[in-house]
Amino acid sequence: MLRPIDLKEEQSWLATASLIVIAAVAGAVALAYTRPVMVPLVLAVFIFYLVTPVTDLLERRIRMPRVASVALTLLLVAAFLGLLGLLITTSVRGLLDSVDIYRERLAAFARQVFGVLDRYGLNLGQESVVQSLRELPLNRLLQGAAGTVFGLVGNGFLVLVFVIFLMLGRRRGVVKPPLFLEIDAKIRRFLVLKFAISATTGLLVGAILAVVGLDLALVFGVLAFLLNFIPSIGSIVATLLPIPVALVQFDTTWQVVAVVLGPGIVQVVIGNGIDPRVLGAGLDLSPVTILAALIFWGLLWGIVGMLLAAPITAIARIVLAQFETTRGVAEVLAGRLPGARAPTPDAT
Repeated sequence: MLRPIDLKEEQSWLATASLIVIAAVAGAVALAYTRPVMVPLVLAVFIFYLVTPVTDLLERRIRMPRVASVALTLLLVAAFLGLLGLLITTSVRGLLDSVDIYRERLAAFARQVFGVLDRYGLNLGQESVVQSLRELPLNRLLQGAAGTVFGLVGNGFLVLVFVIFLMLGRRRGVVKPPLFLEIDAKIRRFLVLKFAISATTGLLVGAILAVVGLDLALVFGVLAFLLNFIPSIGSIVATLLPIPVALVQFDTTWQVVAVVLGPGIVQVVIGNGIDPRVLGAGLDLSPVTILAALIFWGLLWGIVGMLLAAPITAIARIVLAQFETTRGVAEVLAGRLPGARAPTPDAT
């Protein structure tokens, strides 16, 4: 039988947990409802954290006036967003223009594969399969995907507006508590390093595929850059995506192997070697947490939510780890039990 004080504590924990669940559900509904505004705002906050070191550098080292440094930084942001939008739109349009060519190549590749079956007298309805491949509604599928991409590019203007207001509203010289300074520094370090690592991955993957001669190398380079923000899963998907195009395009085995091996080596070296050493504990999340975050943010914000899931969750873990009350939640997100200790060598 519980003592009165124990019963009160149990009821208090139950009430707290219930309020947390209600708040989480209400927050999820609000995030889904405000998606058209929240997605550009979150992207703008990330860009703001990325470019503020540039503004500080211009003001402190070059002694540039604040107005000029902010204006120059905003021009760099606009140029980057414009370049990224140009790369994406050019890649998508090239893919749409080449859809008929790839449909025929896919049918020819299928005929080569089915030719092996014909040699052994196996009839699995090869002709009907080839005809189905020729009639694939690739145009409709790609146009739907292109509409989503162009919508994201169109949000670039709204993102730029949010960045302008964030830059203009930033106040220098305001004394902040040490705790918030530490949180701010950790978030900025994580975002800057993750962006640099992802950009390096995208450039290397795109360059390797271009040297091999793969069509749409630019597309796969941009995808490698974006997917690198999704830990583990993103690198695997980025490595597998060019394989169907390589199988359809190339007749020689070494080119297909190069398309798989080159980006695979880049992903392994950067993902398993450089990324953990540079970021350190910045992305200290368990695989289960990453998968749950991908599902949650993907349901709320679609493809953009999946790309932002890991950074948002990592930032949440960084913030939660700085407060004693929520440090246990941060440990759970990292896949560790609160208060648990690593086993000693003598433990049996």
